[in-house]
Amino acid sequence: MPDGRSSTKNSGKPVRQLLFSEALVHSKVPPPTPAALPPARHHAMADSAQETTMDRILPEIAAVSRRLEGIDSAMVSLTAENKSIRLDIAGFQSNVLGLEQRVTTLEAQVTSSRDRDQELLFLCSQMTDLEDRSRRDKVRFLEFPENVEGEDIHEFLRETLLKLTGITFDPPLEFQSAHRLGPRRPDAATHPRPIIACLLRHAQARHLIQRARTHGPCQMDGQEIRMSADFSKETSERRRAFLAL
Repeated sequence: MPDGRSSTKNSGKPVRQLLFSEALVHSKVPPPTPAALPPARHHAMADSAQETTMDRILPEIAAVSRRLEGIDSAMVSLTAENKSIRLDIAGFQSNVLGLEQRVTTLEAQVTSSRDRDQELLFLCSQMTDLEDRSRRDKVRFLEFPENVEGEDIHEFLRETLLKLTGITFDPPLEFQSAHRLGPRRPDAATHPRPIIACLLRHAQARHLIQRARTHGPCQMDGQEIRMSADFSKETSERRRAFLAL
């Protein structure tokens, strides 16, 4: 019979269940375990599971292998393309270096050309100045009719200039040379050639030019006769451009 504590503690359980539980406790018999499978059957099930796993893994491995082959092919193509790009870049670099050298050479040539241009401009200015200085003794007479000077142009100028200007030169005017400028033209009657006279004394040439600047043209038989310094072509063009402003 169970003692009073057991009956009190388990008073809520059925009697048969209580008796069975106490019998198990007192006998200390372990609970029954499921029966073990035979070894052959166990190995067969393991092999079947392994085959199933391998059947599932092999297609995946094959797919991965195919993807790796595609990646290898792509890598080979990329490597070849990369090599081609490197070769192109090397060619471009070579071309750029060549162009830089050419540009450097051209810059040096341009600088040298500019220096030469400046030097040429300076030399042209010096030549123009020297030409103008060499013409200081020359006077240009415009609008004298053709052939009015006759055979002795020096004597004609001495007499005519005395009448036109009223200036008495002492000593008398003397000329190193005097001539018509250029060949005779078909319209010589309306556009006579100018006379260029080189005076022996610079002071007399300067006096004539000063008189022309202050009094303007002289009159000869109703025709205006103008006098001016015989400047170089460059100086004459600059003077005309300045007066046209």
